Amino acid sequence: MQQQFLVKQKPGTGRVVHVTPENAKWTYVGFDLWNLAEGGLATGNDGDRETCLVFIGGKGKVRVGHQDMGTLGQRRSPFEGKPWSVYVPPGMVWSVEATGDLTLAVCTAPGKGGLPPRVISPDELDIETRGRDSNTRYVTNIIPETKPAESLLVVEVITPGGNSSSYPPHKHDQDNLPHESLLEETYYHRINPKQGFAMQRVYTDDRSLDVALAVEDGDVTLVPKGYHPCAAMHGYDLYYLNVMAGPKRIWKFHNAPEHEWLFKS
Repeated sequence: MQQQFLVKQKPGTGRVVHVTPENAKWTYVGFDLWNLAEGGLATGNDGDRETCLVFIGGKGKVRVGHQDMGTLGQRRSPFEGKPWSVYVPPGMVWSVEATGDLTLAVCTAPGKGGLPPRVISPDELDIETRGRDSNTRYVTNIIPETKPAESLLVVEVITPGGNSSSYPPHKHDQDNLPHESLLEETYYHRINPKQGFAMQRVYTDDRSLDVALAVEDGDVTLVPKGYHPCAAMHGYDLYYLNVMAGPKRIWKFHNAPEHEWLFKS
């Protein structure tokens, strides 16, 4: 069966995106998206996988195991400030009951347990500016490698309209530390205004993989290997939520050598 690189949301409410290692034909990363109306319920229990719940927009009442984690979420959309998130260790049942319209991302990766559940508040998160000129973007690390987790790396990025992102092109598909780490990756895209689109290319040095994708609001792209730059169209800001995981929890990337001159210009 042909490798899938672009996942469209199902219409309606409930779980509208379901990416697993099995259907993505890889090993580590899982990604679900739930769109809920008030009173709707999302729940999960990944026995051998850790989970990060990210409130993309809206609020919900969160329980992890027997713990009431409170009503979380404050922004209406991912373009309005930093997120609330929750770390859930393997083997614990979690649930989120929407207290209004809610979009919830569920990021998973392998884990053995041992870390406690925790709320990750917006106040804990810094926004980092990367790049310059038309390569400027704004990065919020939700679970970076400096924070406790077993496999997960979770980050969100906003790229202003007309700018590039994940650029100059880089990859992380070789388990070759200290030079490069192997990390699978998903991109959950949002566009503002939502009728717009962005572009993403996924390709390898030998071009055995080379796809160009037009991504619309709510699309998920899968990056099993290769370089994966994005471009936001003029007039439309691009948000994406990245989930990464691999055999080692280290983000060490390799730049496309023919484009490294851009770092010096």
